Amino acid sequence: MKQTLALRMGQQLAMTPQLQQAIRLMQLSALELKTEVRQTIEANPMLDLVEEGDEVPASADGEDAFDYNGDDPTNDREDPSAASDGTDLEGADVAFDTDAAETPGSIEEIPEDLPVDVTWDDVYQPPRGASGPSPEENNGFEERNSAEDTLLDHLLWQLNLAPLSERDRAAAHMVIGNIDDDGMLTASAAELADAIDPEIGFEVDEMEAVIKLVQTFDPPGVAARDLRECLLLQLFQLPPDTPMRTEAIGLVRDHFALLAGRDFVGLARRVGLGERELVDVMTLIRSLNPRPGGSIGSGGIEYVEPDVLVTKRNGRWTVELNRDSAPRVHINDSYAGMIRRGDASAANQYLKDNLQDAKWFLKNLEYRNETLLKVAASIVERQVGFLEHGEEAMQPLVLADIAGAVDRHESTVSRVTTRKYMETPRGIFELKYFFSSHVGTVNGGEVSSTAIRALIRKLTSQEDPKKPLSDSKIAAVLMERDIRVARRTVAKYRESMAIPPSNERRRLV
Repeated sequence: MKQTLALRMGQQLAMTPQLQQAIRLMQLSALELKTEVRQTIEANPMLDLVEEGDEVPASADGEDAFDYNGDDPTNDREDPSAASDGTDLEGADVAFDTDAAETPGSIEEIPEDLPVDVTWDDVYQPPRGASGPSPEENNGFEERNSAEDTLLDHLLWQLNLAPLSERDRAAAHMVIGNIDDDGMLTASAAELADAIDPEIGFEVDEMEAVIKLVQTFDPPGVAARDLRECLLLQLFQLPPDTPMRTEAIGLVRDHFALLAGRDFVGLARRVGLGERELVDVMTLIRSLNPRPGGSIGSGGIEYVEPDVLVTKRNGRWTVELNRDSAPRVHINDSYAGMIRRGDASAANQYLKDNLQDAKWFLKNLEYRNETLLKVAASIVERQVGFLEHGEEAMQPLVLADIAGAVDRHESTVSRVTTRKYMETPRGIFELKYFFSSHVGTVNGGEVSSTAIRALIRKLTSQEDPKKPLSDSKIAAVLMERDIRVARRTVAKYRESMAIPPSNERRRLV
């Protein structure tokens, strides 16, 4: 094969460090962003954290929030920064434009080499949002740092108070160690007896006695080996004068299969109770906890810090970034003023390099929040019905719709909506929540799958408990509302919401 030299021209995307940083900042959550900003400030002397009360030039005013007002019937495009308070919208028919090419300071306009003699007032002013002290300032040290007791800790604490021999205590430790988070014992007495130290020599009947002891611990029903035993343990621990306690014990102990199958006709015939009495027994059984361990040591509450705040002020929906979710950062004037042109010393070059990195970091941080605000504003514009009326008014929405509206790639929209949260009057939702597929209607329209799930949940919650709606009946009801959904689709949506089938939803009351 003959070797030759040839020139060839082509284009390819170069992942520069600045572009990699922009992508990384885009996909960070609020907590991760705070960590990233703190680490960057520690590594770069040119960056400073703006403390509470510090005065910085408000160069980003007008880009912090957007208001929506339905009074504009022209549907014309507007520059979000043109108005002092942003753009207003109150109806779903008002367009909102976030053209990146018209936004000054966007990442596409950053030059390759930033000048050194700049105005040191070039400060990144993050969005204005909710004010007030942070949750860390309101909570005490012990409340923030104390660990929640788990079910294991709760049981061991009671075991330490029990007057047991060392031999029985070792067996009780074995029992407690095999209890799962729901409070159920996952091993039999024979398996526990075989697993214990042979030197102790525990028999199966002795281990059964230890299990019975642990079953007397709080919460009631703990250490049960199945649901039937769990319910019986709770019934036996009720006061003897509890109405229908004896009948409930007999029903669970002797007719649990009929109870699990909700065969109320068979139950009434077997136990010889009237309908009113059977209703009282079922009410008592339903008051029991099938997962006794779930009430203790649930793992703690995971708090979510919203990135975007949505409020309604004077009839207008306002979208703004939460200033508490992103620290305020600016360039240190003192260090920046030390840079001298023509100075080739290592110290001066160090300052210049850090200034260049600081400028890029501020631009990328501003680009992240600018994109987040535009995406959130575009979502709110399309989901005004949800904010006004709830899930049943959710509109179909895909990433391509938002990407076209804000002039960003779908991958960018995907990054900026992942692990980013929006606080609304209806609660806090991940931005991904507002995206859903659609189902066609009889009239050729589209309905969001989220809205269909809400309708199914509403229908099942309002159904007659004696005659629950089947999947086919739900599909027929939706068809009456011009929503064409197959029975298997209804079943899929119902299962995704953990709603049992109609035979398991049947009740006497």
